[in-house]
Amino acid sequence: MRKTILFTLIMTITSTLVAQKTKVESQPIEKNPLVMEWNTPYQTPPFDKIKNEHYKPAIEYALEVAKKEINAIINNKEKPSFENTVIALERSGSLLTRTLGVFFNINEANTSDELQKIAEDISPMLTRYSNDINMNPELFARVKAVYDQRDDIPLTLEQRMLLDKSYRGFIKNGALLTGKDKDEFRKISEELSLTSLKYQRNNLADQNAYSLIIKNKKDLAGIPQYAIDAAKETAKERKVKGWVFTLDYPSYIPFITYAENRELRKEIWAASNRVANNGNENDNKENILKIANLRLRMAQLLGYSSFAEYALTDRMAENPSKVMSFIDNLLDASMPFAKKDLEMVTKYAQSKGFQGELQRWDWSYWQEKLKNDKYSINPEMTKPYFQLEKVREGIFMLADKLYGLEFRENKEIAKYHSDVVTYEVWDKEKNKFMAVLYMDFFPRESKRSGAWMTSFREQKVVDGKDIRPLIQMVCNFTKPTAKTPSLLTFDEYTTFLHEFGHCLHGILSECNYESTSGTSVYRDFVELPSQIMENFATEKEFLDLFATHYQTGEKIPQDLINKINASEKYLAGYMSVRQLFLGLVDMGWNNISAPISGDVEAIERKSSQKAELLPIVPGSIMSTQFGHIFAGGYAAGYYSYKWAEVLDADAFSVFKEKGIFNKEVSNSFRKNILSQGGKKHPMELYKAFRGHEPSNEALLKRSGFIK
Repeated sequence: MRKTILFTLIMTITSTLVAQKTKVESQPIEKNPLVMEWNTPYQTPPFDKIKNEHYKPAIEYALEVAKKEINAIINNKEKPSFENTVIALERSGSLLTRTLGVFFNINEANTSDELQKIAEDISPMLTRYSNDINMNPELFARVKAVYDQRDDIPLTLEQRMLLDKSYRGFIKNGALLTGKDKDEFRKISEELSLTSLKYQRNNLADQNAYSLIIKNKKDLAGIPQYAIDAAKETAKERKVKGWVFTLDYPSYIPFITYAENRELRKEIWAASNRVANNGNENDNKENILKIANLRLRMAQLLGYSSFAEYALTDRMAENPSKVMSFIDNLLDASMPFAKKDLEMVTKYAQSKGFQGELQRWDWSYWQEKLKNDKYSINPEMTKPYFQLEKVREGIFMLADKLYGLEFRENKEIAKYHSDVVTYEVWDKEKNKFMAVLYMDFFPRESKRSGAWMTSFREQKVVDGKDIRPLIQMVCNFTKPTAKTPSLLTFDEYTTFLHEFGHCLHGILSECNYESTSGTSVYRDFVELPSQIMENFATEKEFLDLFATHYQTGEKIPQDLINKINASEKYLAGYMSVRQLFLGLVDMGWNNISAPISGDVEAIERKSSQKAELLPIVPGSIMSTQFGHIFAGGYAAGYYSYKWAEVLDADAFSVFKEKGIFNKEVSNSFRKNILSQGGKKHPMELYKAFRGHEPSNEALLKRSGFIK
């Protein structure tokens, strides 16, 4: 979703690496564009001047500057205070944070062999720097001195939260360790960062290594024309005859969903579900075991029984037993409906001549055919109304209606890739500049899969000046072809809304400190602003603003909207169980209390078997490509997507009750949720908006599990 503050970023680097020498910076460091003052619009990164050879020297220089700033805090002869210790620590390393904010985000969105090698080189340096701060007894003593006085000094709620966060951060990163335990913690943290790098590199490399080349036109039967055209374009780009399908979402999904050739569906499904599990140089099984065991040992050094127990101390769920209870309760509610979904699709397939047991490569194909028969709806009907540019315009209009925001394209802002479009975001009522928004929509081999929001700079207030954020939104949507513009599937359209919700959380932040601003909130709260936006996807009032046919200009017909709404609960049970399956896999790896070894596939099966519905396929596992939990920030936290569904269903019920564009409701959501960042505990923020704690009822009703 986004980058976190420096210490967490170092621990969860999600870059890739390949052995290759980097170029040597020949110019003086003061001429390095990453170090120089940015005389650019809104101090945006000068991507037109930044070259790969600038990164490593700039990071090394910024590290030295940061170390001097830390030493100044440690050597301060004045009595520790909130200002000279906690605030000074918060402000330290600003040049390093700025430089890393550019490097890591580019390494995910537009990487290269050279950038991957730099990531490998700098990872140990950054981990050592992080450990040197967290394990410095003099620095911790100063923070603790302020923390011990917390009830006796005048602090705002945000300042108290910053102090608590700083103190807990030291404790959770080894400040109380001594001797051999401290040395071991340092070694583990370095190994973890490097192994996460290797995991993500393998993931990207193995995914990019596969392509399905179709030479016989008959094998394209059933596939929508837009996907065929895109496959033709890919073949041309790769100088291959025929049509090329890849594991990128816009290519893979239409093939697995519509291709009539069952054997080819099986082939591409198997490739997709064996990524980094092929016994080659990109295999991730050993990396998984290493990461899981290193995390366990790290947690145990700090006095926790498991990594999940360690991680959940800063989550709304609080502990592993509450997470497992949450998952199990939703699984109990979802499974009967999921089994009915499976039975329904199976009977339908059999009625159409399918024989035998429904396999995993059959599921998307037959459920889509049933959906079309049941609701008379398919992507060929909806995609013409979701032209990317129109969707973007509509979502901007939604942000205007809810929060009074205006988006002005600024072509003077430098970009890191030609696909990127840049906007200034303004609060119209206050005539206030709010943020710069970078939007990067299309897949490429240099970009990791998925969709995410992050930032090149967080919002904060420094010396009375409100520093506004630089927000990045990255997706992998259907590309335009020679025949058609980019037309989004309904899933891509809802993904746009989801990631834009994260963007709004960053854009509307009104905090004082980087560590509390924007999306710097508990992991199981951060998905509320994004998932609540998905609720607007099927609202007629919203669709009428922008959803017009890209050729005729005709508004999306009411009967099509009705079909979309009617199909909203289709396979709700199955989809709920699938999400809970992923939560179980996550907890299976991160809630272990003893080291593990052996068959990675068997370990995954054991943890998640109660959420399995279709026949097991040997060799197909999620863990080897589950970047969220092995190379991202969601370890022991994937349940948060379902957790946030409870929050967003309950919260959106207020919009439904009072009107989806009701300004009183949207102003309250902005004031109490979006602008607050992590100033207060998430439940306090939620209750300030909703008036009470959430319950599962709204989600169960929305899913059709209860009336």
